Amino acid sequence: MFRFISRASVPQVQLWINQREVQVPAGISVWAAMAQSGQQTTRLAPVTEQERSAYCAMGVCFECLVEIDGIPNRQACLTPVEEGMRIERQHITENTYALPTIEGGFVTENKVTGHALAVDAMATSTKTSVQEDDHV
Repeated sequence: MFRFISRASVPQVQLWINQREVQVPAGISVWAAMAQSGQQTTRLAPVTEQERSAYCAMGVCFECLVEIDGIPNRQACLTPVEEGMRIERQHITENTYALPTIEGGFVTENKVTGHALAVDAMATSTKTSVQEDDHV
């Protein structure tokens, strides 16, 4: 479905997509890198757990959410690739919840399997503000 035009003069970056090392042209989006490497699934639908992928590829639909360098909910279509980036299909479903860590962050864990899935560095400030609001 996707065809990439070879550009020998474009510098390449090395990154990992779903634990597979790939080289892609510098300057493309994370989702384009995923498509080029044959890994279009960005996440599972929270309720049905069906595979999802980019729909609009321009930042409107939020279907392309992935985990980048341990941070979930990143839009693959709007994020440019960087050398050494680690991109994982997002595994947050209705069976996932955030657990506080000793360091003050949160780990998302699957309620069914008990498997820890990702450390969410961005959730720290969000969760803290929610807890403070609950006490007011």
